[in-house]
Amino acid sequence: MSILREFKEFAIKGNAIDMAIGIIIGAAFGKIISSLVDDIIMPPIGMLVGGVDFTNLAVTLKEATMDTPAVTVNYGNFIQTLVNFTIIAFAVFMIVKLINRFRRKQEAAPEPVSSKEALLLAEIRDLLRERK
Repeated sequence: MSILREFKEFAIKGNAIDMAIGIIIGAAFGKIISSLVDDIIMPPIGMLVGGVDFTNLAVTLKEATMDTPAVTVNYGNFIQTLVNFTIIAFAVFMIVKLINRFRRKQEAAPEPVSSKEALLLAEIRDLLRERK
């Protein structure tokens, strides 16, 4: 089998397509959450702590010179990333919880069995009992 044919079979399989769609939607979702955190959630938090913008928080280890930039520990970016992660994790948790609720409802409701199917299944059951 040629490599192109194998690749075509791989790319067309549902799992590869589903994965690609998931990655694209995940990237878009990440941008939405980043905007939510950066533009809506963090400004009020920064205002509550005295107007501090977390992304600008840093400790300077070595001042900048003419030739080299300053060496800093940007702990504000780390705080911002933690807040982003927490919000994204909570949003994904809520989505999974909602999906699981719908799945449980679908599993709990058995499909109605037609009378023909019920009779056939009863006959099969009876035949199996007679064999024992």
